[in-house]
Amino acid sequence: MAEMLEIRWHARGGQGAVLASRYLAASAIRENLYFQSFPQFGTERMGAPIVAYTRLSDAPIYLYCAIEEPDMVVVLDPTLLKVVKVTAGLKPGGAVVANYPGAPAELAQELGLKGEYRVYSVDAYKISTEEIGRPIPNTPMVGALARVMGRIKLENILAEFSEQFGHRFSSEVVTKNLNAVRRAYEEVQSL
Repeated sequence: MAEMLEIRWHARGGQGAVLASRYLAASAIRENLYFQSFPQFGTERMGAPIVAYTRLSDAPIYLYCAIEEPDMVVVLDPTLLKVVKVTAGLKPGGAVVANYPGAPAELAQELGLKGEYRVYSVDAYKISTEEIGRPIPNTPMVGALARVMGRIKLENILAEFSEQFGHRFSSEVVTKNLNAVRRAYEEVQSL
């Protein structure tokens, strides 16, 4: 039986959630996985809450709809925790991976989650500011998610990033982003 992983991303317009979702999905090719990646937004503007989706599977995917009951939720902006029900529909045993400066226990308490969920936090703003020079959470969050989900090897995430962005950005910018991915992979904390 094929195993499918459904991920819902929550961010604000301009934070790169759609790009992160696509980048993660493209990395799945290196693991011989099938994938989908798509956003859900309308006339939102920069800074407005947006949602993106990623599906990964061992077999072809024939679903073409939004993910209402995700296995994992990724939150790029901690301010959304107070304005969006990011855990809506999260499957029992599901995981929340959030850009959050505090400990996972604090995050679980803020979300009102009990022991049936896995909760992970990483300070993606701090990592991206220190590594890239700007608080851009999307690349570090892909690193943290890779560690949590365990379906795509870190080296495949890094190789895909280098391939996709090596021709668009300077080697210095690519290296800074790769360092941010690695750091988040190492620094993500679990409850």
